[in-house]
Parts: sequence; C-alpha cells; structure tokens
Amino acid sequence: MIKYDSFEILTFDCYGTLIDWETGILNALKPVLSNHEITTTDDQVLELYAEVEAHLEEQPYQPYRTVLRHVVARLGEALNFRPSAEEMDVLAGSLGHWPAFPDTIAALTALKTRYKLGIISNIDNDLFAETAKTLQVKFDHVVTAAQVKAYKPSHKVFDYARELIDLPRAKILHVAQSLFHDHVPAKELGYTTVWINRRVDVEGGGATPPASALPDAEFPDLASFAKATGVM
Repeated sequence: MIKYDSFEILTFDCYGTLIDWETGILNALKPVLSNHEITTTDDQVLELYAEVEAHLEEQPYQPYRTVLRHVVARLGEALNFRPSAEEMDVLAGSLGHWPAFPDTIAALTALKTRYKLGIISNIDNDLFAETAKTLQVKFDHVVTAAQVKAYKPSHKVFDYARELIDLPRAKILHVAQSLFHDHVPAKELGYTTVWINRRVDVEGGGATPPASALPDAEFPDLASFAKATGVM
C-alpha cells in the first residue's frame, strides 16, 4: 500500500500517460497510408510504431524529431511504400497538437496543490514546449531525452532526473503508462511507481513494446490516481 503523503514530487511520463499519443500517431499517419493506398488496422500501425521507435532509440542518440522521420521511413519499408519528404515530417509536425487525455488537465491541476510535478520524457525540448501549452500546468522539473542524449528505458535518463530534482528516491513517485520505457527501469533503480494503464480494456500493447514489470499500484486513468491520493 503506497503512502501517498510520503512523496514530495510526482514525475510523469508524458506521451501515452498525459497525452493521448496513440490518437495523435494514428491521426498523423492515416492520411499518409491513404495516400499510398495502404490498408492496415490501427493495432498493426501502433505495434509497428512501437517496434520501430524502440529500435531507433537504442541506436546512438539523435533528436526525437529525427527519430520520428525515421519511423515514417521504416513504416514505409514495412508496408511497401515510399513516403515523400513532406510525409516524413507528419509525426513531428503534428506532435505539438496531440490531445491530452480528457482527465489529464484536471488531475494535474489537483495534484499540483499537494505535490511538485515533473516530466521525464523521450522528447526534444522544443517539441515538449508545444505540448506544455496543452497541459496547462507548470512543471517544477522537465527532463527530456535531448538533455540527457539518451532515451528511456536507459537508466541515464532517471539518474539525470534525480540529480536535477535533488531528492532521495523515497520522495519521488514515478507515474507512467509504459511498462517498457518507465516501470522496468524505474523499478530496477528502486523507485516507487504507479501504472496508469490507459489500455486496461484494450488488447495488445499499442504504441509501446511488450514488457514485464511490477508497479506498486495500478489505475486505469489519471483521475483515479488523483482520487487515491486524496486531492480530488
């Protein structure tokens, strides 16, 4: 049982936890697939995305904007089409407008009344700056892959975050959707974690690779988590 009043800061994964990135990804890619007369299911697109993105993030660091361009190119290879230069930019170009989940802003606003809030995200600084406008909450700390020159699940990202936050792990609660990107490394490093299982009623892993981890608590959405802490 987590004692929520023992934590000083909540750190969040952003895309998939706060931002509905699967909707954003599909809305960006569907016109491209239609242009090339590609017929596939949403699940197939998301699972391909998960596989390709994770592979690219394991390579020597490159900005996320570049990763997203390569994702489109690799999807083209997998689905037998050649994206145009303009189509290569659809993911990065749309990312700043990907929607927040319906419960995100109210839950973050309530949680901010008790805790400091942080972001730990596989993103570029300028891309998150656009997303921050959507989230409408001022974060006390923002850690991006661009700052660390590494992508989660690398421990380097969490180590950098702890140095920046300058609190013991026991005072930091990490809240995330992705077992692969977040819960596996965070638990390896000794953090308490909360799983926001946005796909609790949906089969498959969606845009995140499969992984096994044991978070300390699980909720279907951010509002349920905020209620459990007593702020809503």
